[in-house]
Amino acid sequence: MSPIRILTAVPICDGHDSAINTINLEFIRHGIEVIYLGYHRSARDIARAAVQEDVVAIGLSTYNGGHIEFFGEVVDLLEQRRLAPPIKLFGGGGGTITHADAQIMYGHGVDRIFFAGTPLEEMVKYLRGGYGDVARFPYELAFAGSDQFLSRQLTLADNGSGLPPQASETASAASKRVRSTKVIGLTGPGGAGKTTLIDELVLRFLHSHAADRRAAILSHDPSIVGSGALLGDRATMIYSQHDRVFMRSIGTRGMTGGLSLSTDRCLRILAESNLFEFILMETVGTGQEAIPFGVDRHLVDQSVLVMPPDYGSRIQLQKIAMIDVADVIVVNKADLRGARTALTEIESRIRTNRKGQSLLCTQANRHRDTGVDQLFELLFTGTGTGTDTPK
Repeated sequence: MSPIRILTAVPICDGHDSAINTINLEFIRHGIEVIYLGYHRSARDIARAAVQEDVVAIGLSTYNGGHIEFFGEVVDLLEQRRLAPPIKLFGGGGGTITHADAQIMYGHGVDRIFFAGTPLEEMVKYLRGGYGDVARFPYELAFAGSDQFLSRQLTLADNGSGLPPQASETASAASKRVRSTKVIGLTGPGGAGKTTLIDELVLRFLHSHAADRRAAILSHDPSIVGSGALLGDRATMIYSQHDRVFMRSIGTRGMTGGLSLSTDRCLRILAESNLFEFILMETVGTGQEAIPFGVDRHLVDQSVLVMPPDYGSRIQLQKIAMIDVADVIVVNKADLRGARTALTEIESRIRTNRKGQSLLCTQANRHRDTGVDQLFELLFTGTGTGTDTPK
C-alpha cells in the first residue's frame, strides 16, 4: 500500500512551530509522508501546495487566533479546484481553539479539530482510519493542463500504478527524444544550500521571463527506513510560493543515490506536459560516490554540483565522483571561512578534466548575490561567463 501523504503548515502571522514539528515526527514514525510547508503561510500558499503535492489531508497548527476565518478560507480555496477526492482539513491550537469555535469550523467544512492534551496516537489513528485506503484515479481529460491533473499523474507514477504508455520506455530511448523543456539537475551534500539556491534561481526566472511562463521543481528527500518521510524543502522556499511555480516533493522510499525509483517517470510527465520552460530537479544530500544523474546524464540537460567550502581536506576532494561529470560546480556559502581556498582547490582538481566545466562561487542567502546572477545567466540563458577558472 502506498504511503499516506499529508501537508502540514502553520498559518500566516503565527511563528509557533514546536508543536507541529513534534506532530510531524510522530506521523513520520508511523509511515506517513509529511510535506511540511513551514510557518507564517497564507491560505493561498497552503491550498496551492496541497494541490500540487496531491495530498489527502492538510493539518494546520495555530496559536494566534483568527482560526475560524483562516480555516474557512483554506476550505473555500480547495473547493474551487473541484478536487477528487476532496482534500480534508484538520488541525489544532492548544487552548486557542474552543469547542464552540470547532463546531463553527465543522460547519464550514473542517474535518477534525484536536484539542489540548490529545494523544499523538489518536491523531495517527485518525489519519490511518480516514485516509489509509483513499483511492487515487486519473482526472478526466477536461482537467488537462491544470495543476491537479498533473499532480495526480505524478502520484500514480510515484506509486507505480496508472502510468502513461511512455513510462515503459527505457531511459536511453527517453534521452533520444527532443525535449522542449530544459531540465537542470542540482545535487550535492546535505547542508550545501541547494534549496536556497534553487529558490533564488526561481526568483530571477520570475523577474526575467514573461508572465505566462512557468517553472517546475522536482525535489527529493530521504525516507526513513521502514517509516515515512519529512519532505521539507518547501519550508525554506520563499519565492517559489508562486502560481507560476509548480513544485512536487518525492520521498526516496528506500532508493539510494539521491533519487527515487519513480524519478524518471515523474520527470518525463513534467517535461511532456509542455507546461514548463524549465524544470529544476534537486536530489537528496549525496555522498562522495553518488552520480545521481548518471554518467551519460540522460535525466538532465545540465547538471550542477553544489558544494560547501568545508568539504574536508584535498584528499577528500579527490574522492568526490560528481566533480568529474558535473557541468557546473558551485561553491555556495561564500561568506564562510575557506571559500576562497575551496575555489582554488576545486579549480586545480578539474583543470585536467578538459570538459569545459564551469566553476562559480555563490552566497545564496545574500540578496542580489552576483554569483547567483552569474549562475542564472549560465543555466537559464546560456549567456553566463562561468568558466573553469574561478573569477
